[in-house]
Amino acid sequence: MSQHTKRSVCARNRTVFLSFFTSNTPLCPTASSTRTASALPLRGKVLTVDTMNANVKKVDYAVRGPIVQRAVQIEKELKEGVKKPFEEVIKANIGDAHAMGQRPITFFRQVIALCTYPQLLDDNKFPEDAKNRARRILQSCGGNSIGAYTTSQGIDCVRHDVASYIQRRDGGIPSDPDNIYLTTGASDGIVTILKLLTAGEGRTRTGVMISIPQYPLYSASIAELGAVQINYYLNEEKCWSLDISELQRSLHAAREHCNPRVLCIINPGNPTGQVQSRQCIEDVIRFAAKENLFLMADEVYQDNVYAEGCEFHSFKKVLFEMGPEYSSKVELASFHSTSKCYMGECGFRGGYMEVINMDPEVKAQLTKLVSVRLCPPAPGQALMDLVVNSPQPGEPSYQTFMKERTAVLSALAEKAKLTEEILNTVPGISCNPVQGAMYSFPRITLPERAINEAKAKGQAPDMFYCMKLLEESGICLVPGSGFGQREGTYHFRMTILPPTDKLKIMLNKLKEFHQKFTQQYS
Repeated sequence: MSQHTKRSVCARNRTVFLSFFTSNTPLCPTASSTRTASALPLRGKVLTVDTMNANVKKVDYAVRGPIVQRAVQIEKELKEGVKKPFEEVIKANIGDAHAMGQRPITFFRQVIALCTYPQLLDDNKFPEDAKNRARRILQSCGGNSIGAYTTSQGIDCVRHDVASYIQRRDGGIPSDPDNIYLTTGASDGIVTILKLLTAGEGRTRTGVMISIPQYPLYSASIAELGAVQINYYLNEEKCWSLDISELQRSLHAAREHCNPRVLCIINPGNPTGQVQSRQCIEDVIRFAAKENLFLMADEVYQDNVYAEGCEFHSFKKVLFEMGPEYSSKVELASFHSTSKCYMGECGFRGGYMEVINMDPEVKAQLTKLVSVRLCPPAPGQALMDLVVNSPQPGEPSYQTFMKERTAVLSALAEKAKLTEEILNTVPGISCNPVQGAMYSFPRITLPERAINEAKAKGQAPDMFYCMKLLEESGICLVPGSGFGQREGTYHFRMTILPPTDKLKIMLNKLKEFHQKFTQQYS
């Protein structure tokens, strides 16, 4: 090819190349048209409210429901300078002791600080018993670090300490560390056991017996798992006592449409604050044995007993004292937590469950199930260890620990009595004695006109009442309808956790509101 020809070809190629970038014609029209023809069709989202898990939509958790969400909005409005007939929102909706101003137990926080930052072990400001607890916990952790994964069932030395605690609490009845599972709060253990128990379809579907009023964790978990909720009603006229005849009625009715397999008990009670007598617990155990029911005992408030003549009895202790006829047969899971009692350490999410008479093959499945989540939070496990292995007489921290523990429980007892007394001075409010736990659950009488207006707005009447209370007084309570109640009755749940001076202000504001509300709708 001549030099002239080469130059002509190069010029033509240059012209074609440049035209690709100066014209509106696509570089590869054929490929472009192919892309257009094969473009993905327009479709909606894969996950919508219509296509999501239907059981999740059935879940309802009133303790953090619409009223609490509105309370958060009001707090923001107050910060932005919006004028309200009050200066702050008092959240009495949830048993969060530290959020209500309760101070942490010094010893617990010292050990947790040492575990989290071991260099402090060389600091002479920390007592030796706190250092010894921290060293023991750290030596049981991988790499001597609380940041390492633990075994799925929980740190070995902590499980041994839990077993020793249960044995002391129950008067020497043995507890096997292998039956102890550390959990992410008691809630985690409760849901895990319900998972094991839920099976069948239609009339063979697992039925779970829960008290009404109940703690919404139970109804929410039952809904999520697709089990069947079986309500049995506590007797409000007898201080929220449990009647075996009511259990029998509930069970027989439920057997028409499901397979009742589980009986859940909360003692001391949430939201009702009752403490069950030993006789009542014995009757429940006999009932469970006779009807072949798995017992779940929620005992997270076991130190919160205030009323004279009341005493906490663990289901395990009573079960074994009833003799081998029951102790070798009745299947039981009991639960405890760092969140309640005098500790109030909700955010650490520490807890344990003890399983009794569980089939060994099922227990292997339980161990497998908890291994899926790897392990509960190690700091929560450490804190649980301190609850069950607290300072003993002769140790440097003992006197301070006992002083702080006693002060918290004494203040709660005082506030339980105060709440009952003030609420019962209000016409239209009736409050049973707060025997234990952290809540009152008073009954309120609502005018017919208020009930009708609530229904017209599509609200439960006590939801209407509590929302009005929040908007006008800044007090955040949970309506009784969120816990369940007998038809035609109305309640609210209120914690007794605020400091005494603030609790008095809250109760007086509540008294004023109720009188005004009743007058407005009469």
